[in-house]
Amino acid sequence: MRHNKVGEQNLFMLFGRFSKLLLLSTLSLSAGSFEKFQTTQTTKYVQYKNKSDAAFSTYLKKEWNEYVSEQPKSLYKQLKPENIAPTVETDVKPLGPQAHIVINKYHTKKSISQEIKEHAIKVDFFGTPLGFSNYESIKSAKFYPLNEEGVTQFFSLLAGSHIEKLLKEIRETKKQLALNDWGVYELITKLSKQYYTGLDEAKLLTWFLFNKLGYDVKIGLASKHIVLMFYSKKSIYNTPFYRFGAKKFYVLDEYAKKTKRRVYTYKKSYPNATKAFDLAMPTLPILAKNIKTKQLTFTENGETFKYLFRFNQNLIDFMKTYPQADYASYFHTPLENETYNDIAKNLKKFIDGKKMSVALNFVLHFVQKSFQYQVDEKQFGREKVMFPQETLYYAKSDCEDRATLFAYLVKKLFHLRVVGVRYKDHMTTALYVPLNGDSIKKGSRKYIIADPTYVNANIGLSMQKYKNVTPEQIILIN
Repeated sequence: MRHNKVGEQNLFMLFGRFSKLLLLSTLSLSAGSFEKFQTTQTTKYVQYKNKSDAAFSTYLKKEWNEYVSEQPKSLYKQLKPENIAPTVETDVKPLGPQAHIVINKYHTKKSISQEIKEHAIKVDFFGTPLGFSNYESIKSAKFYPLNEEGVTQFFSLLAGSHIEKLLKEIRETKKQLALNDWGVYELITKLSKQYYTGLDEAKLLTWFLFNKLGYDVKIGLASKHIVLMFYSKKSIYNTPFYRFGAKKFYVLDEYAKKTKRRVYTYKKSYPNATKAFDLAMPTLPILAKNIKTKQLTFTENGETFKYLFRFNQNLIDFMKTYPQADYASYFHTPLENETYNDIAKNLKKFIDGKKMSVALNFVLHFVQKSFQYQVDEKQFGREKVMFPQETLYYAKSDCEDRATLFAYLVKKLFHLRVVGVRYKDHMTTALYVPLNGDSIKKGSRKYIIADPTYVNANIGLSMQKYKNVTPEQIILIN
């Protein structure tokens, strides 16, 4: 009995201490951290919807190590020339068959029109209003504590929630708007920021959604903040990346930043998330129309030519957000139908019926003379390769911007083979045509140089600096 009495006294003493701790804890929680405490505790009772999520959550709790980002890659080994002197204008010898430009009719793709519910999460996607399901379970997830445990807690809460409808809506929007991977990135980023005002929580939701969509995306911790890393098979230039075995994971929101950074992260990928992020844009996104017009002017043989064309400002705004993809992605991106048809109709008036050599050189001179030359560092403060649509939009451009535009026009107007030709500090094009002049070889084919940056140069004339120089890269264009 004595033993029991002592035991009771010990229990009362322990209860007293516990009461004091509970009081202190309650005071602390009332100071504003109860929500965080509740979030942390709730995850102990998460009912995982599948075994993969449960296993991945367990893995996240322990397998974190330090990694250092690698130096971003640059497209050029040397700086591009700040000035390129024009050559003397010379006549073009009429050769080949007559040019006959055929402009096919096109059907305008209508942007989607949604009935957005009053309580939906609303997203302005480059002028296109979108609505998505509003999940309170998502909003309740918090990144706390600011370490691996906080990441695991966040993942576990979302894994235990029912957000299949939201994932379905994202997939449907991707299809309806014809979004490429960058479009999906912009969509999910904007959506996540509507759910969270905190940038770290928004990034965690972005990570979770991309993994559920099958993309191989990791997150890391740097100074208690979240770093998003996307696996890409192709190089994304001027963008820091981390290497995990043979795979490279790029920090897309740190494009053009060259500071090395240490992160703590995990090695394995989310189960079945194997898709590589790809910046290729073979078709343009279908965005709401914000049509504007622009006029281009250039002079050829003393005569001034003016071209008026339409463009969608929403598409330009979308392209402005792009990181620096590989060159093939730019060469294979089309112009808007309205823009191409306006340009093609204007060119057709002056080149239809002319010999092919004259017609081709007219288009080359149009690209050479319609824009001022300026390197990207001076215009944007960083390297920015333009899509053909952007080259027409901006008053200034440099070599690769004009190369992508000229290559697209040659393919569409004349159905000729064209390649991109990259040197250490310059980009030009070359055509598979039976003309004489400076050339390069790709396989068994000889391509004649056509430089859209060398003002007044006809097809077959390259700058003296690049004569007899082997290119760093020849880009085949389908």
